[in-house]
Amino acid sequence: MSKKKPKHVHVSGMRKKAIARANIKPGSGVVRINSQLLSIYGSEMARMRIKEPLVLAGDAAGDYDFSIKVMGGGASSQAEAVRLSIAKGLVKITGDEDLRKKYLAYDRHLLVADSRQTEPQKPCRSSARRGKQTSKR
Repeated sequence: MSKKKPKHVHVSGMRKKAIARANIKPGSGVVRINSQLLSIYGSEMARMRIKEPLVLAGDAAGDYDFSIKVMGGGASSQAEAVRLSIAKGLVKITGDEDLRKKYLAYDRHLLVADSRQTEPQKPCRSSARRGKQTSKR
């Protein structure tokens, strides 16, 4: 028995405070992030990070349209969240185990979220760990 491929997929990716929600459906390979085309979104470095899962997927990525909404966090965290949602969505919609293995071999953070968060600041301290400097003589 073969599994049916879904017509469209909704996935999310998170990194620090950034959350990206992606809708993937069959199409011509258009990638829109917050209603902007990928070619004009953010900085060049962010675009390169976002394109990684698309380049690794090869021709399979050209068969789908990506509509992604991302909010929260900084520019780098948003790029990582978008990258994660694209990779997870491609694996889910294609059902290709080889693509999943390729992503895991290249970078595990393409499919698995990084759960690290910043430590909260404590009372009476200038940062999470650093206390006030004292002079003991």
